[in-house]
Amino acid sequence: MCITLSLSSKPCIGVCNGSLQSPKSMVTTARTEVITAPKRPNTFPGLTKQGISDIDLRVQEVVRRQSWTNSLVGEVNCRKPRFEPMFIDDAYDKCRNICAEYAKTFYLGTLLMTKERQKAIWAIYVWCRRTDELVDGLNAEYMSPAVLERWEERLQDIFEGRPYDMLDAALSDTVCNFPLDTKPFRDMIEGMRMDTRKSRYESFQELYLYCYYVAGTVGLMSVPVMGIAPESSASAYTIYNAALYLGIGNQLTNILRDVGEDALRGRVYLPQDELAQFGLTDKDVFSRKVTDAWRDFMKEQIIRARSFFNLAEEGASQLDKDSRWPVWSSLMLYRKILDAIEDNDYDNLTKRAYVGRTKKLLTLPLAYTRALSKPSLYLR
Repeated sequence: MCITLSLSSKPCIGVCNGSLQSPKSMVTTARTEVITAPKRPNTFPGLTKQGISDIDLRVQEVVRRQSWTNSLVGEVNCRKPRFEPMFIDDAYDKCRNICAEYAKTFYLGTLLMTKERQKAIWAIYVWCRRTDELVDGLNAEYMSPAVLERWEERLQDIFEGRPYDMLDAALSDTVCNFPLDTKPFRDMIEGMRMDTRKSRYESFQELYLYCYYVAGTVGLMSVPVMGIAPESSASAYTIYNAALYLGIGNQLTNILRDVGEDALRGRVYLPQDELAQFGLTDKDVFSRKVTDAWRDFMKEQIIRARSFFNLAEEGASQLDKDSRWPVWSSLMLYRKILDAIEDNDYDNLTKRAYVGRTKKLLTLPLAYTRALSKPSLYLR
């Protein structure tokens, strides 16, 4: 499922001076319910049926391709590069160190996974992080369409066994050990393109698609590595959908947490039509004043994000038992970020909600307990 990528400001390992540098499906009613999540009737219009269909088709394409590949383990046409054992071990060690430094809680959760799964998840994490840095890293000012085109070419090289650097080599080895398809990776790059073109989202339909590109894709990349529990009776497609929902819930939570910071960059990742329903505009966001209208608006946005986490829960329990802990840790900690926004009286304009170290550490044993639960016979 979704790796929780804490993609905040960090040292550049992606782009410098303009060049790349080394260093059974969830039912439709449930999906509609989430997209129109608020409890008050008619508060948000959500998506039209056509909108749901358009986005769902995009999602289903990835799920279908990944599930199809997943059924052909051992038959994947992969050009596995011939690395010296010491070199590839060093490559994975670098990925591990990056994950441990920038995603400490998630990293701890991966330690229960098998050695091969650990290395693969670390490699995927690092690729996703580097991809995000192209747009949001310290050298984002050098971003151009050509940079993303070159990054996508490098992705193809990775899948064809021609890695550019050591970190690429770790992912190149991973895609030959697990049934990964290029589509989720390419879609994440498309999300970066969207970030360079858009700073406003007219409706949740647009925002949902963005969240799929930049975060739902991580879930698709992760399911084949984390594995599905042998005793699970849920279809692979259902579990992939749950992974998507966790990714989207995480991204919505990131957006709500970072409203003030994004506003300083001239970005508003909130549905414009929904702001208008509460008598709000971009000016209210930029004014950084928390009003009753803002609080009411945020309450509804939080309800929606939590709804995605609710849909993701059952999928987390369908994963292989050794892989559930980091997923449950992600799910529970991101819910606590929403709690922190509430504790701040919905002031995400001048304050950044966060979960303190003590709370994080106390969450880990709770997540571990949830990870021990056996897969349900059916998904609610």
